[in-house]
Amino acid sequence: MTAVATVIGDLVGSRTTSDRGQVHEAFADHIEVINREWRPVTPLRITVGDEFQGAFETVGAAIQAAFRLRIALAPVVDIRHGIGWGETSVLRDDPRVEDGEGWWVARAAIETAEDAESKAASRSVRTWYQPAEGAGGPDPAAVNAALISRDELFSRLDPSSVSVLSGMLSAMSQKAIAAELDITPSAVSQRIRRDGIAVIVRADELLGGVR
Repeated sequence: MTAVATVIGDLVGSRTTSDRGQVHEAFADHIEVINREWRPVTPLRITVGDEFQGAFETVGAAIQAAFRLRIALAPVVDIRHGIGWGETSVLRDDPRVEDGEGWWVARAAIETAEDAESKAASRSVRTWYQPAEGAGGPDPAAVNAALISRDELFSRLDPSSVSVLSGMLSAMSQKAIAAELDITPSAVSQRIRRDGIAVIVRADELLGGVR
């Protein structure tokens, strides 16, 4: 067995939305996009209710892909993620059933992120990382410090600024982003400076390099 970066996610507050069918359709569509563009070692799949899971080769790839999914669904619903690092095993292929410490620590990580919502100082936390004991992997203190800061900045963005962030992460020019949003390039530039969007983009780049 080899260690992988496991991801367990769930939708936040989806049961209170007025159109759960729309939420689920968007959820499934964007998971397909992530699988196509990021090619995880275990494709993301919806498991029970509003929960999903998958695995990536590196912690950095898992963090970036999970964030892209959160951004894509931001107009509809928020997402919470637990990211783990550890060994996994396949118990059954059809339907696929996996086990192993990689999944156990991802479960512990998402529970930590959920518990943070009850603390006033950390309600913006939506992503947490935890490696299995003895599995190696990136330093959890450093990774989680970056994730906490990124999530806090992201929580302050309005829908237009989320669209600007999405465009920047897709390597669009500010002029192209402005045209897509029907605003001026100056307005895009102002949002980037005012809302810390450039900081989020840089954090994403650095986190993506985490092995």
